[in-house]
Amino acid sequence: MNAPEAVRGPRAVAQPVAAPLTRAAIFLVATVNPGSGNRAILRSFCADLAALVRAVEFRDLEGGLSCVLGFGADAWGRIFGPPLPAELRAFREIRAAGRHAVSTPGDLLFHIRAKRMDLCFELATQIMARLGDAVSPEDEVQGFRYFDDRDLLGFVDGTENPRGEAVIEAVMVGEEDAAFAGGSYVIVQKYLHHLDGWNALSTEVQERIIGRTKLSDIELDDSIKPTSAHNALTTIVEDGKEIKILRDNMPFGRAGHGEFGTYFIGYSRSPRTIEQMLENMFVGRPPGNYDRLLDFSRAVTGNMFFAPSATFLEAAGDDQPVPAPPAVDAAATDGSPSASRRGDGSLGIGSLKGESPHE
Repeated sequence: MNAPEAVRGPRAVAQPVAAPLTRAAIFLVATVNPGSGNRAILRSFCADLAALVRAVEFRDLEGGLSCVLGFGADAWGRIFGPPLPAELRAFREIRAAGRHAVSTPGDLLFHIRAKRMDLCFELATQIMARLGDAVSPEDEVQGFRYFDDRDLLGFVDGTENPRGEAVIEAVMVGEEDAAFAGGSYVIVQKYLHHLDGWNALSTEVQERIIGRTKLSDIELDDSIKPTSAHNALTTIVEDGKEIKILRDNMPFGRAGHGEFGTYFIGYSRSPRTIEQMLENMFVGRPPGNYDRLLDFSRAVTGNMFFAPSATFLEAAGDDQPVPAPPAVDAAATDGSPSASRRGDGSLGIGSLKGESPHE
């Protein structure tokens, strides 16, 4: 089977990329195992995912459970065949003067969110049971909200997410790749922090590294903010307009093991925006003027995925060319489980705090 061609018809319904703020999340990355029957298992699973989410969600209809499924470039070709989404590719590794944005294995991403971790855990358990030997887990992180939306470095995180209708423009593929309208590119990285070193810095030095005040979360004035500040390097402007992405980062950790981190997840209409942010952070803008946050934070994973529309997934079980409507349904930004929703983040790439599009 080939990947779908754009056809005229009902608008595509997005996956719940823009799900509202939740208190818990699981980020599960898996690889597809060799085997002649695994393609059929995965395609059937795609069609059944929405029903699986509804079954778990029914235990607590106010729990805000959602799941976004993304595919890496290699897996897309094996599961759906050509063509691929226009900009889907392997995560681009970056090395610069000891700083390293690693590229790690990963064919599938499950971004599971809810107000309660037990809902996330139950859905992850059901997903892995359903897929069985067709996949192998590569990385699994349980994220949590930390007090007043702060990261483990102590800063409020998630300030500049797009809101309302701006979310669609920022994260949903449109007519530029009509066969995959309603989908989103997703880049994930797991960062580990050297908290002892970070906490040894004065608050003033920390604020200059981040580019915001620690207590009040006010952006530093350009007259005192260094050009190497985190929020300066991760602001991307094209033709006089800032290009936004949607972040839903979360802290994670194991205190007994001294592990403290942030899971970065960014959704975008084009992966080039996040790739430029990472280039600025790791190499510098100009080269050498890098993000000093990386002196205390180390990326240990890196992946790119494409999250197709829910319409695409539901049709995938037919094992036939799937009609892919050329536009995203704006109504898909409501709060229903089958609709596109948006979230908030933690530490990560750029200034990150967002509000629900309904508020």
